[in-house]
Amino acid sequence: MQSAPAPGSSASGALMKAWTTRGPLAWLLWPLSLLYGLLVAARRWAYQTGIFKSPHAGAPVLVVGNVVAGGAGKTPVVMLLAAHFQARGIRVGVVSRGYGRKGGRSTLDCCEVLPQSLAQEVGDEPKLVQQTTGAPVFVARKRHEAGAALLAKYPHTQLILCDDGLQHLALHRDLEICVFDDRGVGNGFLLPAGPLREPWPRKVDFILHSGRQPAATSPPTSIYASQRRLADYALRKNGERIPLASLVGKPIAAVAAIAQPENFFAMLRAQGLTLAHTVALPDHYNFNSWLRTKYGTCTLVCTEKDAVKLWPLQPDALAVPLVLTPEPGFLTALDLAVDRLLKATAPQTSTAPSR
Repeated sequence: MQSAPAPGSSASGALMKAWTTRGPLAWLLWPLSLLYGLLVAARRWAYQTGIFKSPHAGAPVLVVGNVVAGGAGKTPVVMLLAAHFQARGIRVGVVSRGYGRKGGRSTLDCCEVLPQSLAQEVGDEPKLVQQTTGAPVFVARKRHEAGAALLAKYPHTQLILCDDGLQHLALHRDLEICVFDDRGVGNGFLLPAGPLREPWPRKVDFILHSGRQPAATSPPTSIYASQRRLADYALRKNGERIPLASLVGKPIAAVAAIAQPENFFAMLRAQGLTLAHTVALPDHYNFNSWLRTKYGTCTLVCTEKDAVKLWPLQPDALAVPLVLTPEPGFLTALDLAVDRLLKATAPQTSTAPSR
């Protein structure tokens, strides 16, 4: 099996390894993390005291985020929740920064993610959310602007899901879900000595973790486990489902441009697939310079997130969806919290006394 590492993977790999323990490199960077912590605290204080404003979008906002650098599975949670609330008859919309957008100054502005939108223009994750759920999705560097634009076009939206943004204090939020994967909080240090974007623990409404151990926190946060696995099928560009079992024994070239590509490769192997090549690329990689030809006749397999950028260039690629299954109590508890929000924000109707 041949493996192609991501560009710059040596430096990033060393840093990621340093973030798992409090070794020499972590302690060397620790003074910088103290400065970073002061800046984080000053910024939060400015919002708490009203120096900086947190405008409300105009509808209840549920933020799905994390406190560690790198992906922890936020977007799959957003897609799961969008589908769940849609099944309940709740009209949901999604806002995101649209990380990784390219193409000029217009990409800094607020825009809607449409079926014909290119992932390079709106971001791969927002494109995937819109494509998968059909919910209205808006992207903007300032998420409250995305929320305002969403409500202006879809005024009957009852709940806004924010993909990422736990640290984006400029957006007022009503509920927070913090997502953790198997890394937990790493060595517990703030950036750059550790993976933490802000001090932890702090109060959030829900913690959803897919690792072996939940990140330590203090009550009254509700902590729920979640299982992550690959679907037993792959998707063609036209939506056709191909059973993974039909790929067993065939040489596979697996490509992943996500935060932890090795997790994707391991899950493919767990399905019995033979990975002749594994290609680990930087998160949000655009694939414009990536060459398919060097992997010969191998079947090309990628993540759903990568497929929205890879399919226009390599239409034969197969995308394997990630299936997220939280423990049953999570959705029950979240429904109760959301229902309270919707009831509190529902338009009040009054009945005039009859004469």
